[in-house]
Amino acid sequence: MMSNSAHRRWSIDGTYVRALRPDEAVRLPVEETVDILTQRFGDCVQRSLSPEQTSPQVSAGNAPRELRGPLSDQPDGRWLKTSNMVGINVRTVGNVWNVVNYMLTLPGAVDSVHLLPFWEAGVVGSLYGTSSWNLNRHFFSTELFEVCPHLHTVGHQLKAVVNLLHVMGRSVGMDVIPHTDRFSEIVLAFPHYFEWLRRADLQIVDHRENLHVEAQAAIFDLLHEIGPANGQTSLPADCHELFEGLDEAERLLLLFGEPEDCRGREERRNRFVRYLHGLGLEPVPGTMAPPYRGLTVDPDPQACSTDSFGMQWRDYVITKPTSMSRVFGPLTRYKLFQRKNDNRDWAIDFHRPRPEVWDYVVSKYCGVQDVFGLDFMRGDMSHVQMRPDGVPAKVDQYYDLLSAVKQGVRRSAPHFGYFAESFLAPTGVMAYGAEEDHLEASDADTTLGDLQSTAVGDIDFMDQLARYDEIARERSFAPAFTVITSDKDDPRFDGFFEAGLELRFFLGLFLPHMPSYVSLGFQLRNVHLRPAPNEHYTKLYVFQETTGPKATTGPFIWGRNLMLFHRVQRIKQLCESLDYEKSVRGSAMRWLNAPEAGGTSRVITWILGAEEGLLACANLGAKPAQLPETVDRCGWKMVFSTTGSRRQDRLGAYEGRLYVPARV
Repeated sequence: MMSNSAHRRWSIDGTYVRALRPDEAVRLPVEETVDILTQRFGDCVQRSLSPEQTSPQVSAGNAPRELRGPLSDQPDGRWLKTSNMVGINVRTVGNVWNVVNYMLTLPGAVDSVHLLPFWEAGVVGSLYGTSSWNLNRHFFSTELFEVCPHLHTVGHQLKAVVNLLHVMGRSVGMDVIPHTDRFSEIVLAFPHYFEWLRRADLQIVDHRENLHVEAQAAIFDLLHEIGPANGQTSLPADCHELFEGLDEAERLLLLFGEPEDCRGREERRNRFVRYLHGLGLEPVPGTMAPPYRGLTVDPDPQACSTDSFGMQWRDYVITKPTSMSRVFGPLTRYKLFQRKNDNRDWAIDFHRPRPEVWDYVVSKYCGVQDVFGLDFMRGDMSHVQMRPDGVPAKVDQYYDLLSAVKQGVRRSAPHFGYFAESFLAPTGVMAYGAEEDHLEASDADTTLGDLQSTAVGDIDFMDQLARYDEIARERSFAPAFTVITSDKDDPRFDGFFEAGLELRFFLGLFLPHMPSYVSLGFQLRNVHLRPAPNEHYTKLYVFQETTGPKATTGPFIWGRNLMLFHRVQRIKQLCESLDYEKSVRGSAMRWLNAPEAGGTSRVITWILGAEEGLLACANLGAKPAQLPETVDRCGWKMVFSTTGSRRQDRLGAYEGRLYVPARV
């Protein structure tokens, strides 16, 4: 690869490129990015991009040490409990290569990267409604291919990106999703791994336990009518041969065609969907929150839609819902257990797991981790606990699918961690029983929590922060200090981020007993006193809709909040000026003024390290506050303020500070 050093505008100063805005970063030419990295990391950059280290056919476990995760020598995933994580939706940056460009803007203190799902998306373009195990072709970088022609598929490029993130000192994680798009290639190739129903207009007329047998017969019949996708393979003699006699690759080739033929596969899939729809057969949609089970067709005329093929679809609702009950029409969950009484009452028999389904899902994610050398998983919908009696007294290997994936990967990668998408809702609200008990039973290392759903300093924020502090100290997992997340960056939640975003970032980095999570886009996010166009919100790029309230009509538009960017820059430079790994991440932490439930005081102070270490304080309120007496003005010298304040007696609104011993 040719060096572009003569035209280099940027360079890494420490662990990131100072003053480089994200919107500028994603426009950097490939050669300039490679040159920047080579100046900092040397020859291992070229090894990261080499044909030998980017083939999806080769296990990443055999990669040189510098291309493996920086914490791959750890005995377990507990390192996640002190990790500062950034979540990146590849759609918002355009392609997988731009993940590397974006990470040039963040300091090494942000040490882990959560990549939102990178598989082909389903009917509404949702990243969380995967339609196959093929990687999303829209994430391909043509520019990277032109510079490195051997990186000719998304798989080759993704592997190169993970290699480089490892070289940059970042651990990298993937989403593990316990469901698929309702009519994914996975569903159509494995009808027996999912639950089915038959609908006739406004009635569910059949939801027997083994209704998948009829779905298999229908798929087999249509296959014999339209012939094999590749026009050459001989047809199986019966359903058993199709669904049990052929391996997955053979079956997918027969049903849909070559993986590279995206249009052909989509046309074939649509033919099977139309045929099943004509018979009234549908996979059972995914649900959230107790009671999870028991569906009926929503009779509301607005709950009916007609697709481009003229097929009419109905929404479903829970028959006896609770406050958080939801039905996700585009999704269907893997059928992990047998049903009671032929599913007459929608009751799951948790004493009869279906091992072949568990093994299939676990093996798939183990394969992804092995190819790309990923270091952790974000478990989607980790809050789902469907046993009405709560967590059982004895937890076995078939307790939780996400836990099973973690344990499966750890057999070859012991350091692999589990970051759970759970919001720590009250007992019985999002799950049967206490979510804390469920997360411990499923061996989660960290969890997302829900601080992003509250405004800094509100009573709810103070209550949650006090509770999360207690959980972090008493439970086996740690809740994250969340700055902003992809599922909260849309117009409904603008009020949470009108003020204090830089203070959230400061607290996430300087409360070391809790991990932190921030979503791409936060550094420049505009204050929206009224809803902005959809293209300004990262959440709306989790989907890919062209009509309706979630529609977007072009690429993600970065904010222009240069004041926020400047303040975040100062926090990043503060991290660089410290020995962050030793003085912050690896230090003990002791409260002087802990967060209080009820929010009597909005000021918190804490010590990092020994008495001669660092002292931090923050005003979480919207009004200035008196500096607490615990901050001895003779004993401590202020070295940083998030707002740039120099006042010695008072903390400004949403201000965070850092002090060193006065003698330093």
